[in-house]
Amino acid sequence: MKTDSANKCVIVIFGATGDLAKRKLFPSIYNLYKKGKLSSNFAVVGAARREWSNDTFRRNVATSIQESKIDVDQDINEFLNHFHYLSFDVTNTESYTNLNDLITNLDEEFSIPENRIFYMAMAPQFFGTIASYLKANGVTNTTGWNRLIIEKPFGHNYESAQKLNDDLREAFTEDEIYRIDHYLGKEMVQNIEVIRFANAIFEPLWNNRYISNIQITSSESLGVEDRGGYYDHAGALRDMVQNHMLQMVALLAMEPPNRLTTEEIRTEKIKALRALRPMTPNEVDSYFVRGQYGRGIVNENTVNGYREEGNVDPKSKTETFVAGKLVIDNFRWAGVPFYIRTGKRMTEKSTKIVIQFKNLPMNLYYKSKEEMHPNLLIIHIQPDEGISIVLNGKKIGLSGETNPVKLDFCSSCQDVVNTPEAYEKLLNDCIIGDATNFTHWDEVALSWSFVDIISKVWENSTPTDFPNYESGSMGPKIADKLLADDGFHWWPITDESDYTI
Repeated sequence: MKTDSANKCVIVIFGATGDLAKRKLFPSIYNLYKKGKLSSNFAVVGAARREWSNDTFRRNVATSIQESKIDVDQDINEFLNHFHYLSFDVTNTESYTNLNDLITNLDEEFSIPENRIFYMAMAPQFFGTIASYLKANGVTNTTGWNRLIIEKPFGHNYESAQKLNDDLREAFTEDEIYRIDHYLGKEMVQNIEVIRFANAIFEPLWNNRYISNIQITSSESLGVEDRGGYYDHAGALRDMVQNHMLQMVALLAMEPPNRLTTEEIRTEKIKALRALRPMTPNEVDSYFVRGQYGRGIVNENTVNGYREEGNVDPKSKTETFVAGKLVIDNFRWAGVPFYIRTGKRMTEKSTKIVIQFKNLPMNLYYKSKEEMHPNLLIIHIQPDEGISIVLNGKKIGLSGETNPVKLDFCSSCQDVVNTPEAYEKLLNDCIIGDATNFTHWDEVALSWSFVDIISKVWENSTPTDFPNYESGSMGPKIADKLLADDGFHWWPITDESDYTI
């Protein structure tokens, strides 16, 4: 095991009996431990309302690791000895006193230099309360470092996000706050920077002289499942666009940083988000469309429409699909539309980025513009991770005709077992103090400022055509018009063997 003091810490998980901790956090911590990324000088405190003992908590951790299909070593019991449980009331001062006493004892037991991570894996309405109580009761008064990990949603609009940020900043500085976006932990999202800045065949072409449009699709085949209560107040715009989608746009559009440091990379992302062209309320319908899924067939099974899901208003006007056209007003991207779409109950689970290059001014191998096939760079985020390049090649035979040829590199095919899960990577980043793949407040603020214009227009109008797309489809037909008006179309996410127009 490594003994560097950088990875000696106590991790406090608020909401340790919840689904996020069980599915993501405990397996991720175990993987880091197995790989030596987390020294033996660590402890995990689970804090939640349930009256559990340490043994009950440890059994729950062991079960979550086994259900995650991780290969469990014989040292599992030694690992579990680092886990302790505390029944916790977030509004009770005594709970914080007990927490501080427990952490102090664990620091001594495991020789931890008072380094502490506080992970908010619970309802966001308690984030500010917990942060203020941690400071008021001396839990953050240490000789080591303190770091706070915040899960989304970070507010539900700009005003609430600003209020939450102000509350957190009462107890933590900006460089101590790690706003987690699990998309930024995905291998191929992190690979966007490498693809751009480490390859001479791409970066010189990464501008409006050579790229005609960029498309980002993040589709899910599942519906809202058991999240109906939350989702009906959030919708696809807040749940996906404000964070995941705009983060990918920023990575694709940012200028090359001077150095690969957290500050430089964040600065360039912020500049890209600042260059997003704002819309007036009257322009929203020209740039964005919304949808809601109805009944349909998914995997040969008939599924309910959104309004028939549990904990959903039968007359809900909440969108489960969003498509939009983004314009970035800077020298590099002037005239290049960025198209995004995301939704529930679509054809399949897939996240892909398609960069479409401009056609040659005169292509000798095509008789008409309609026959031209553009070159494409496809970045596969999930479920398969990799890159595809679509070129034009000669058809085999005597005709002299051409057809598109797709060259594939599959990153996840190389070593699926050892590919780190997003939460594992981000937890490790937080432990070592690397905030590059976490969201800065300025990014959050700019994203909400952009999205709020759309959400206010939609909240003040009632769609008359909901539901407007069948489950199992790629969304409402009106989303196609966004691209058709510019002479483009959505590239398919399912059958990539045929990329003809």
